[in-house]
Amino acid sequence: MSTTTSYAVAGRTRSGAAMATTSMLCVQVGLAVSVTLIDRVGAEGAAWLRLVWAGALFLVIGRPWRLRLSRSALGATVLLGVATASVTLLFMAAVARLPLGTASALEFLGPLGVAVARGRGTGRFVWPLFAAVGVLLLTEPWAGTADPVGVGFALAAACCWAAYILLTQRVGDQVQGLAGLSVSMPVAALVATVTVGPSVFGRMTPELLLAGLGLAVLLPVVPFSLEMLALRRLSTAAFGTLMCLEPAFALLVGLVLLDQVPRPLAVVGIAFVIVAGVGAERTGARDVITPEAAVST
Repeated sequence: MSTTTSYAVAGRTRSGAAMATTSMLCVQVGLAVSVTLIDRVGAEGAAWLRLVWAGALFLVIGRPWRLRLSRSALGATVLLGVATASVTLLFMAAVARLPLGTASALEFLGPLGVAVARGRGTGRFVWPLFAAVGVLLLTEPWAGTADPVGVGFALAAACCWAAYILLTQRVGDQVQGLAGLSVSMPVAALVATVTVGPSVFGRMTPELLLAGLGLAVLLPVVPFSLEMLALRRLSTAAFGTLMCLEPAFALLVGLVLLDQVPRPLAVVGIAFVIVAGVGAERTGARDVITPEAAVST
């Protein structure tokens, strides 16, 4: 590999890591902002609002009916939509039955599994191990009493998150720009509506609907777009490990916006996941992929 090529690959890796990091920050700020909304409409109602508005926005912006996608690309985008709705709704169901730390630790088994399965070289096991230790220190799942149904929901969310990472990269490789999201997000909105819509329709008011629109831009429109772009530049192993930085962002956002002071053990956990994230960023570049599906505008 020439020096020029090495610099280009390093630059793509850094930009991909920056996109993934920005995405995580948007997610955590969005979750902090949505606390009041969740109190009023329930966790499933907040999830439904985010997904429905995101689906509507991508319909308007992306105009998916004008796209020309291969059968493979169309199938991948539909599956991505199902995975997107599933991970959102299942995690909310887990949080309703488990302490947030326990649910988060279990859900992070998804991206950690991707990191182990898709990694190469020594980092395949070293960086996920660092991240796993950090996640455990951050969330302290042993401190709570686990509800078996809640554990099941969290593990199902972990599987869906792993599928989301793999499918996001596949869609990003096959479809130019963010066009894939103009199909996957409306599918996610449809799945959420069929699943929980009837139970939340009665709680909606014009004020809540307007608040949901603003929240959808912060979470998931911006972060999902950044994640798709990041996965064009990073391996799924690196991306899966970088996602384990999210609990650290959760602590920082909680400290700044919610006055939640982290425990000393949590600070040690932040150090572990930062080390894992740096290691993943340095070893997680991808080759340039040319989209296989043509997009018509």
